[in-house]
Amino acid sequence: MRYAYGVTTALLLGGAALSLATGLTAGAQVAQNDAQHMQTMAPRAGAPASFSDLVQQLQPAVVNISTRQKIQVRTGNPFAGTPFADLFGDQGGGQATREAQSLGSGFVVSADGYVVTNNHVVTADGRGQIESITVTMADGTEYPAKVVGRDAPSDIAVLKITSAKPLPFVTFGDSRSARVGDWVIAIGNPFGLGGTVTAGIVSAVYRNTGAGGAYDRYLQTDASINRGNSGGPMFDLKGQVIGINNAIFSPTGGSVGIGFAIPAETAAPIVTKLIKGETIDRGYLGVQIQPVTEDVADSLGLPHNRGELVQTVQPNQPAANAGIQPGDIVLKVDGKDVSRDQTLSFIVANTAPGKRIPIELIRNGKRMTLTATVAKRPGEEELAAQQFNPNQPQDDDQFNQPQRQGEGLVEKSLGLSVLPMNPQIARQLGVPDGTGGLVISVVDQSSDAGSKGLQRGDIVLSANYTDVKTVAELETIVRAAKADGRAAVLLRIQRRGQPAAYLPVRLR
Repeated sequence: MRYAYGVTTALLLGGAALSLATGLTAGAQVAQNDAQHMQTMAPRAGAPASFSDLVQQLQPAVVNISTRQKIQVRTGNPFAGTPFADLFGDQGGGQATREAQSLGSGFVVSADGYVVTNNHVVTADGRGQIESITVTMADGTEYPAKVVGRDAPSDIAVLKITSAKPLPFVTFGDSRSARVGDWVIAIGNPFGLGGTVTAGIVSAVYRNTGAGGAYDRYLQTDASINRGNSGGPMFDLKGQVIGINNAIFSPTGGSVGIGFAIPAETAAPIVTKLIKGETIDRGYLGVQIQPVTEDVADSLGLPHNRGELVQTVQPNQPAANAGIQPGDIVLKVDGKDVSRDQTLSFIVANTAPGKRIPIELIRNGKRMTLTATVAKRPGEEELAAQQFNPNQPQDDDQFNQPQRQGEGLVEKSLGLSVLPMNPQIARQLGVPDGTGGLVISVVDQSSDAGSKGLQRGDIVLSANYTDVKTVAELETIVRAAKADGRAAVLLRIQRRGQPAAYLPVRLR
């Protein structure tokens, strides 16, 4: 389960230029069931006397998802502070691999075994290497599962299990019709307890938590959602999935009655694409924005809770080509008002690449309309390079793990997340535009690289005396070193204001 503290929640970036295709049957269905079992449960208006009939129909399609993973941890020095401390060398400890498990929830969406869950459930949330995935049905039957497709920006993943008989399944409903005060039911696997049902109401629709990005747009509920509910379904009283439980607001780590679910209108088309193995294309303008605060609105005489302020504009991207400038206040995009409930990121990400759209904005008190041609959203590696800030501290999560780039071999073996150098990063680092190499964005402090002082903003110029300019080139060198039985790789590191130096980093 992802947590949100204050107004911060899990990073959800991007969007999907897709249309919603919802199923019409409600409840857990089995292929070739008779008409009686295919009927939609329709309670009377108001609070139902009991949810039991509906839950009995739905629960067979809700599953528990468990993973086995390996996590690299740094072992402590039992002789720290004694004359024997240096027996462990400079690191004062060592590296150890421990087995770990993660638990989450999911739901079957087809009789042939496609299962929907959160991406962070099946990727160890970036903290480990998944060894196996097991899906457990409500009746206790276990199936090995394989990942069919993952979409990190939306935090959605699809698994596939194989059964000799048709499986019970549920369908997506239309979250656009959800209203504040509607009853909802959450079924999942909180704290590994197994199938658990909670009920509540829709507390808010299209809740923006302030985390930014096109997917910072949730259904909020007071139904109890806890650790392990990640990826589980949120049902309406028609028995249709209107949301995927994803995050909670919690200063304590437990449910305080504020949970967030990815709306079905966002999730359903992405799931369809992942099952078909299709690419999810998203629109892109090339701007970094922030909401118009009350102070900004008052200073410019603008209505509150409307518009977004352009902070930076990427050169040679659609926004720059259209003439958008830092400081512009964007009010409308493609005829749609920009607001907290409908952000610029959401509108653009859900616009097909190649479409020309009008953008209404205010510049220096004057209202104007510009036209931009939406581009295809770049990959995560390129976006990370655009947003790189050498002075920004890396995320301080439980294991301080790097974010995976390329095939993940560099992160797994060296404990480093690296980005290709480009002119923008070079300017931020204060090095000549022609500087090559790879820029370190995150260092796993439990790795040898972390213990030897490598840090964000350092530049990897070469590895084993071979210049590196792409992540793939460094991965090739690491792979060759492992094949030769080498225990370390010799990196040449450039730090701002210091001469380049060679540093051996042990492989793990």
